[in-house]
Amino acid sequence: MKTSLIQKYNIPGPRYTSYPTVPFWDEVQFTKDKWLKTFKTSFEESNSEQGISLYIHLPFCESLCTFCACHKHITKRHSMEESYIETVLKEWSLYVDLMSSRPIIKEIHLGGGTPTFFSSENLGNLINGLLEPSELHSDYEFSFEGHPNNTTKEQLQTLNDLGFTRVSFGIQDYDATVQKAIHRVQSFEQVKKVTEWSRAIGYTSISHDLIFGLPFQNIETMTESINKTKRLRPDRISFYSYAHVPWVKGVGQRGFNEDNLPKGDEKRALYETGKQLLTDLGYEEIGMDHFALKSDHLYKATINKTLHRNFMGYTANTTQVMIGLGMSSISDSWYGFAQNVKTVKDYERIVNSGEIPIFRGHILTDEDLVIRQHILNIMCQLETSWSDQNLKFPKIEMVLESLKEAQKDGLILVEKDSLKVPEEAKPFIRNICMGFDLRLHESRPETQVFSMTI
Repeated sequence: MKTSLIQKYNIPGPRYTSYPTVPFWDEVQFTKDKWLKTFKTSFEESNSEQGISLYIHLPFCESLCTFCACHKHITKRHSMEESYIETVLKEWSLYVDLMSSRPIIKEIHLGGGTPTFFSSENLGNLINGLLEPSELHSDYEFSFEGHPNNTTKEQLQTLNDLGFTRVSFGIQDYDATVQKAIHRVQSFEQVKKVTEWSRAIGYTSISHDLIFGLPFQNIETMTESINKTKRLRPDRISFYSYAHVPWVKGVGQRGFNEDNLPKGDEKRALYETGKQLLTDLGYEEIGMDHFALKSDHLYKATINKTLHRNFMGYTANTTQVMIGLGMSSISDSWYGFAQNVKTVKDYERIVNSGEIPIFRGHILTDEDLVIRQHILNIMCQLETSWSDQNLKFPKIEMVLESLKEAQKDGLILVEKDSLKVPEEAKPFIRNICMGFDLRLHESRPETQVFSMTI
């Protein structure tokens, strides 16, 4: 990849887990009643065929990792587990009461925070409570995020017994200096142990999360981390760019000097090195940030053109309705987004008063829905088309004009009514999607709200 192109296009930009992106939600026009109306409509349209997805945010962590931009609650008080799970199940019952039929669950994902902060018993109570008023889709998939240092064999067995077949372990990096800087110290031996437990118990898809661009990383440390990953051969690898957004997360991302961060060409070299090493090991690049073995569902979804992307990232499951339960979770009805309040105290107070704890959201316009589909197409399939009348929009010429420079640089191939992203231009997917982002065109933020695109 040409250094000049990296320098040219490495600008602040969204990650596009949604469109419109959160900074451009129209919160003035949003109301909870409007959101619930879109939810009920979408549920009736899609539940019987697609089923629904559930994302449960389990926010507790015993210590703060300084690379993390998630909404979390730092505590060592495990006594908080039971009341939080009781509240999540109450929130779920509020949604179930709005449904015209029994929900058919296709996907459950436990995220955080640290889901493995919770005991096996409490995790079991949570899942059993979610499943009690529900039915299972014939092609369901359950997954969770595990911290290698506190994931137990009992937790793995309990969740597998309840139908979980995917687990994602947050590794980030194996180098001792890097681990100390991000306050995430865990040994290769511990990661090896939980990975081997998972395989022995019967998990069919094991994922490891790695991050490039962390403080003190260099080509040698990145190579060593991937060589260690090679010995465990997870089915999937998420290979994320570190999103340095201290203006959003404050002190949590100021635990090291910014001069310690690899930047620009140095950071991109980390990705290119990692990508080449992973490709040599037989991993296929999926969309952006993800790699999978050919035996994994994520690769098969790419080949079948059924890959989907939502607030949980890339998934092999497409559902029109995704309900986010728990503090700070975001729900998606396709026609609207809604986010829960961001503190455990407010979350539990509002749910226990009998209300769904939404504090902001966005109802998509007709134009939003069209642009959302184009960005989703580019993110998942590396191409989009407006030959279908339903995907045409008046401002397509403006979009193409804004991408003229990208076209000249070989980042896109434009035909009469379609656009494709060449394989070698994958690093610039976010920049290409920004060309379609009409809300970004209309209202550029005056201050930096996004991390760098490359």
